[in-house]
Parts: sequence; structure tokens; C-alpha cells
Amino acid sequence: MDKTIGDKEKTIGIFNDSFPPIMDGVSLTAKNYAYWLHQKHQPVCVITPKSPNYSDHEPYPIYRYTSIPIIGREPYRIGLPHIDLGFQTEIDQVSFGLVHAHCPFSSGRLALSIAKKQKIPFVATFHSKYRDDFEHSVYNKYIAKQMTNEIIRFFEKADEVWIPQASVEETIREYGFKGKVEVVDNGNDFSSNLPIEPIKRAARKELNIPEKEMVFLFVGQHIWEKNTRLIIESLAMIKNLPYKMFFIGVGYAASELKQLTDELGLSEKVEFVGMITDRERLKQYYVAADLFLFPSIYDNAPLVLREAAAMHTPSILVEGSSSAENIIDNFNGFLIQNTSESFAAKLRELIVSPEKIHTAGMNASHSIARSWESVTDEVLDRYKKLMERKWRK
Repeated sequence: MDKTIGDKEKTIGIFNDSFPPIMDGVSLTAKNYAYWLHQKHQPVCVITPKSPNYSDHEPYPIYRYTSIPIIGREPYRIGLPHIDLGFQTEIDQVSFGLVHAHCPFSSGRLALSIAKKQKIPFVATFHSKYRDDFEHSVYNKYIAKQMTNEIIRFFEKADEVWIPQASVEETIREYGFKGKVEVVDNGNDFSSNLPIEPIKRAARKELNIPEKEMVFLFVGQHIWEKNTRLIIESLAMIKNLPYKMFFIGVGYAASELKQLTDELGLSEKVEFVGMITDRERLKQYYVAADLFLFPSIYDNAPLVLREAAAMHTPSILVEGSSSAENIIDNFNGFLIQNTSESFAAKLRELIVSPEKIHTAGMNASHSIARSWESVTDEVLDRYKKLMERKWRK
């Protein structure tokens, strides 16, 4: 094999339309791919839109291009790489061995064009339920379907299409994709072998949470697609019981969620923390919580579940959802029907059964909390094989 295509010689490009300071599951996936590839001495760079008033301080190159805000979906931005001449000059000088797109929009299209130009492998990961996003944005199912068809055409051009867990195949098939898919797990950066109880006590003290108080947590975009209304309505049905609920994140539905909380008399029990970009601070909330409430039927393989599990915090999810694929009821998490009555009943049961929560949290930490370092070993091996196959043709 030509030594110039070895993994130590050419740069791996990680492309995504969101990257810190924007914090979501795909952004963190891209960041951890880049971080661990760099740690393993693989040349790597990230290509992503610019975020205003933000400077990068990562140990690997980050190439950012001109962007404008997406109205109603702050802090997300539309990237415009082809009008950014300075960026184009920079990126044209990078010799890539493989490019990996984590979204099918501006960065993904750019990855595809570079792959064609440099004749290198192009990997694309299908992370999200794009059609749901389109239907919310354009309010027209026909237009949303045409936009989804365009997304599928993008994935059809990849050398390999990856999905983060097996259940996601159902979604991409429903959208019309007929090619082969590869399951490549997500990891998390909170995995630890340290005893959890001292960490939990310290976190609760730091956050001013009484040691015995039952704490619920949601981390993610504050949008209706994530079934956030169901959380509030379910909490209202048990407001006579002792608990504290934290919402972490931002999103277009945040103000309406707060209004609903006030209307249902929950303002003393529910706190909206906002966005937390400090991972150590976020980790404190995960470990301080007893239960992670995530009834989303929108998400594919959400990282937040793995992050909670790493901190021995089990999740409550909707049975049959993609998010719940790796959850066994009452073993490493808890499953409900998609109703506020079912959700409230489960919360009532668990508030008086802390031993069930403790056991499920311990099992979750062993069964679904894989480290990013371990995932990246697999990813790098896949990259090498792809590059070898590409150059044999």
C-alpha cells in the first residue's frame, strides 16, 4: 500500500454543521471523534460553520466558514462555505485521507465535494430524524418529503453510511434509503471506574440539593419534538409528592415550557437552568439526579442517555422509541407508554422505590455507557480499511 495513504500520513476531516459552543449530541459526537483521533496520533481536523464571538482552543485544526443564524432555531446557523474565499483557500491546502460528514447540510455537502475532488472515501452518519425537523420548519408535509428525498440522495453518494444504533435503520429505510448501513456506536466522555456515591454527595452539596431529595433531570433541546410537554404534564400529576426537576438546554419552546410550568403550579418544583457548556458542571447535574426523564420519540441514539448512565442515573423512556432500544425495563432503565398517566404512575412508583433506581443506575452504567476512546478504536480501524479499499480500486 502506498505509504501516503496510511492513517499517520493523511488528515481525517470531521464535518458537521454544529460544534461547540453549540452543544448537542451530534456536536459532541464530532468533538469526541476529533479529540480521540488526535489523542491516538491520527492527523485530524474539524470543518464547521463560524459561531460569533467564539474562539477555538482545541489541539487540532478547526476550519470555520461564514454562517448566518437560523431564525427560530438559535443557536444553530446556516453555513455558507462557498462565499468564504479565505476559508476556501485554507481548506484547499489540506490533503485528506478520508472525510466523514455528521450531517447532510452545508458541511456534509462540502465533505462530499472534497471527496470527489481528492478521490478519497466519504463516510456519512445518519444521526437525526430530518423529516420531523423539516415538517416543523416549513409546515408542509409535501415540501418536507421533497427535502427528505434530497437528504437521502446525499446519503446514497457515501462510500459507507453509518447509524448510531440498529433501530435507526428503520428510520432511514422509511425515508427511502436502500443501501447498506453500518452500526457504529456512540460513546460518552463521562465514563469512570470511580465510586459513584462520594461523587454524588459532592455534586449535591455543590448544587445545594438536599441529600435525600428526589431529583429529576432533562438535558437537551427545549423543543416540542422531544416530548417535553409530556414531562411537564406528568410532573403536574404528582406535584403533591416531594421532588425537584431540572431542565438544561435551550430551544424555541423554552418560553412556552416555562409558561406551562407556571400555569400548572410547578414553578417551585421545576427549574430551568439554561445552556451549560462546561462539561464538568453538566456532569454534576447528571450525577446529582436520581432519574433522567427522556420521553422523546424523535431522537436516534441520544448521547444524553449514555451520559446519564455513566453517572449511574437511569432513564425513563417511551417503550418502542428509538431512544429506548438498549433499555430493558426495570433492569437498566424504565419504560412507559406515551401518556402522562403512564409517566406519572412510573414516577410515583419509583419515588417510593429508591432501591429500584439504584440497581437500574448501576446496570445502566455497565450496559450502555461505552467510552469514546473505545468507540474511536473501532472508528479508526474502519477508516483504515476504507482508505485501503479505496486505493485498491
